[in-house]
Amino acid sequence: MMVPASVRAALVAHATAELPNEACGLVLFEGDVAVEYVPGRNASPSPYHFELEIDPLAWADLNDRNVTQAVFHSHISSPPRPSRTDVQNIGLWAGQPYLIYTVRTDELAAWRILDGGAIAPVLLTGS
Repeated sequence: MMVPASVRAALVAHATAELPNEACGLVLFEGDVAVEYVPGRNASPSPYHFELEIDPLAWADLNDRNVTQAVFHSHISSPPRPSRTDVQNIGLWAGQPYLIYTVRTDELAAWRILDGGAIAPVLLTGS
């Protein structure tokens, strides 16, 4: 999967703006290329977890588009790997791309959290 510099910059800006809490949103992919970042709201602001909230009208519009929606959230300092909480709360996002950005180290990584809690890395490239 490729995340162009412009989309990565939007992720970084949102993660930085939400400090000291985790940021969250959706990364939209056309095929394997990220085309847009849709910032969400962390309905449970915390430096340790997130609860993704997207405006219902915006969500309806996103569901009408032919894109893959990937969950994004930031970690303040822990590695960009799904936490136990991420795995436990994956719900309907199981098997979908799951991107994590670590603010402290400026690292972006992608994963798939499968039913049953298995975690599989996804190769990310930039433009």
